[in-house]
Amino acid sequence: MNFNEIIKANRQNVKNIIRLITKQDNEDLEQEVYIKLWKNRNKYQERGSFKSWVNTIAKNTSKDYLKSSVVKNEQNSTSDEYVLTSIKDRKISPEAKVMASERQKRIIKAIDSLKPKFREVIMLCEIWGFTYEDASKKLNCPVGTVKSRIYNAKKELAEVLSDLVNE
Repeated sequence: MNFNEIIKANRQNVKNIIRLITKQDNEDLEQEVYIKLWKNRNKYQERGSFKSWVNTIAKNTSKDYLKSSVVKNEQNSTSDEYVLTSIKDRKISPEAKVMASERQKRIIKAIDSLKPKFREVIMLCEIWGFTYEDASKKLNCPVGTVKSRIYNAKKELAEVLSDLVNE
């Protein structure tokens, strides 16, 4: 997998982790995560899933950012403009809740409609976070079979949920 594919495959997850920890969208932090991934790509050891390794780098980068002097200086600022721009509406509108619920129902329905062997690997690897190796042991099949099934399952899900993917 080339580096562009790694970024595409992990982009949303990295954004979510940064947003969860820092309470803001931060493209500079995202770039820092990808730079660290690039610089440390040779240090990755296949003990856990690659996704977990990426998540750990994103978490640590976000935590380091919060500890940095830049953030501390921003938090100590008391200018009216800063205070006004930093206030965010944290309420989720009823419409957004309904849309999220409907979206979730569609995704669950799409997963349920998969062939059992595809549904099984999607649940193990994507929902429960099993590594391909762990899934292959649990399913008693080669790792290549697990990868193939995941590819085909994602392909089917992308077709069924194409309107959600393009949002």
